[in-house]
Amino acid sequence: MKKFSLPKDGGLIEAGLPNGIKHSYERIPAHIFEDEDAASERLAEKIVEAINGSNGIYRLGLTTGSSPIFLYKALAKYYAEGKVSFANVEIFSIDEYYPAPADNQSRNRRLYEELISKIDVKPENVHIPKLPEILDSEAVTAFCADFDAKATGLDLLVMGIGEKGQVGFNEAGASDKSRTRTVLLPYGSRKRQAKNFANLNETPDKAIAMGISTMLSAKKIHLIAWGEDKAQIVKKIAEDPVNPVCPASFLQRHENISFYLEENSASLLTRNTAPWLVGPCEWTPKFIRKAVVWLCEQVHKPILKLTQGDYLAHGLGELLEQYGPYDQINIKVFNDFQHTISGWPGGKPNADDSTRPVPSTPFPKRVVIFSPHPDDDVISMGGTFIRLAEQGHDVHVAYETSGNVAVHDDVVLQHMDAARELGFGDRFNEVKEIIASKKPGQPEPRALLNLKGAIRRAEAKSAVRSFGLNDETNTHFLNLPFYETGGIKKGERTQADIDIIVELLQKVQPHQIYLAGDLADPHGTHRVCTEAVLEALNQLQDEAWLKECHVWLYRGAWMEWELGKVDMAVPLSPDEVIKKRHAIYRHLSQKDIVPFPGEDPREFWQRAEERTQNTARLYNELGMAEYQAIEVFVKLF
Repeated sequence: MKKFSLPKDGGLIEAGLPNGIKHSYERIPAHIFEDEDAASERLAEKIVEAINGSNGIYRLGLTTGSSPIFLYKALAKYYAEGKVSFANVEIFSIDEYYPAPADNQSRNRRLYEELISKIDVKPENVHIPKLPEILDSEAVTAFCADFDAKATGLDLLVMGIGEKGQVGFNEAGASDKSRTRTVLLPYGSRKRQAKNFANLNETPDKAIAMGISTMLSAKKIHLIAWGEDKAQIVKKIAEDPVNPVCPASFLQRHENISFYLEENSASLLTRNTAPWLVGPCEWTPKFIRKAVVWLCEQVHKPILKLTQGDYLAHGLGELLEQYGPYDQINIKVFNDFQHTISGWPGGKPNADDSTRPVPSTPFPKRVVIFSPHPDDDVISMGGTFIRLAEQGHDVHVAYETSGNVAVHDDVVLQHMDAARELGFGDRFNEVKEIIASKKPGQPEPRALLNLKGAIRRAEAKSAVRSFGLNDETNTHFLNLPFYETGGIKKGERTQADIDIIVELLQKVQPHQIYLAGDLADPHGTHRVCTEAVLEALNQLQDEAWLKECHVWLYRGAWMEWELGKVDMAVPLSPDEVIKKRHAIYRHLSQKDIVPFPGEDPREFWQRAEERTQNTARLYNELGMAEYQAIEVFVKLF
């Protein structure tokens, strides 16, 4: 099934470009692939070649976490096809909790499930830094020293990286001289891992971790990272100087190391953010806009104040040569930006739409907003949603997942207590017992998940009612099956998910579709939901109504589209910002005590307002009109 990625639009011309130039800004050379499957497939090929070319035991170190799952599957596939044997391979894992928890909560669970259980590696050749019980310090020290001796000088070490630059529980401040040892897990690390346990208190506070010095002893190292949420740290590791705050940066010192990335995790490398500094470029209109926005940020000037000297001093001489003079570039890009701004996201009736992002006809339009969770619609594009509804379009919102696991148990009890107080039945103690029966690491009881799903549906309907949408006819709760595992780990996307989406699209036959454009972790719910819709559209490609349908991509609460990519910018007045905020407020279960809030402690409405107000500020700094807030969209097709 198709992986979601934005179409390429200009950029560095890499064909024939020497590696020395291509990697000129990279302290760790980066190999960039279309997606994580392609990157993992190529890395698996290299590993298979190395194993098959080895005369003796091949010693392979593998990372834990979610990043290597694609690699595990690719290696297992090569074994199943008879292209490699692991009989003479030793496998080393880089970390494990201490003491090691139950298998279903182990750091190495996926290594066993996706690779070791499917290949012919000998049990005695699998080395995990695993101690199932607390031992005295001498015994633990001896265990770590023994493991370290075995793991020193690996033929190849493949490692993922954390969002803060951690490698295998080597956190900020870890020494580059460290060897395999026990480590205390800081609060931030435990908080990230808590999603795999009942709560933070149940999350281990210690681990056994391979040290950075042990890692550096490997003959070859490959780092892997997928998703836009890793882009910032990839840039720090690959391009910035060594910094103990970012332990993975120590690996720059290795003489045989490389990054395997896909387009999203590599998006902030210089050869993507400012490729004109690296080599010759393909200058499309959007790519020219990207360069001009970048230049404005460098010199702190609006578009129409840029000078020829600004272009020449910042590596944009090639742009001037091909599309100058500079003042004509300025005017063209300024007009291009102005034309992205529209207060009519569904098209303005009876208006000249030659320079507007959305055609004026047909009017009104049928619109479907796909929301991965039951609040992403109002958090991400609530102002535009309200504008579409108030301007008379037939707007439907499709909540793709139930969002049930993101409701705290206390919220359920509060609702049951309210029902009891209102005289609608007393099932408080019954639900309390169900909650008490939960087992750490196991899926939540279905009866409890059903209650949590009902709470989120009621909140979603309340939100859209607040701005006049008919919650009976125009809200659709799809409950895609891939999500309904009862735990944090979700199932695979299948045709069953896509069939549900196809049915809705055939029923509404929209002129506009809005999708979550998040390019983060490929395992993430947003990404899976968007890819399911795109697959549904692919299967509907021969439908006549689809020829008049356009797909717009919005962003979530954490990130925004870079301005060079924007196709439509919808300005919001102060009153509309408040109306959007009030719609977000209706999602009461997500206020204050969200079970999985991430690193950002702010509530969703705060993140959303800061994001859209910052976008308005950037438009203003480029020389556009000053607005309270702006929601921006990229047109996929």
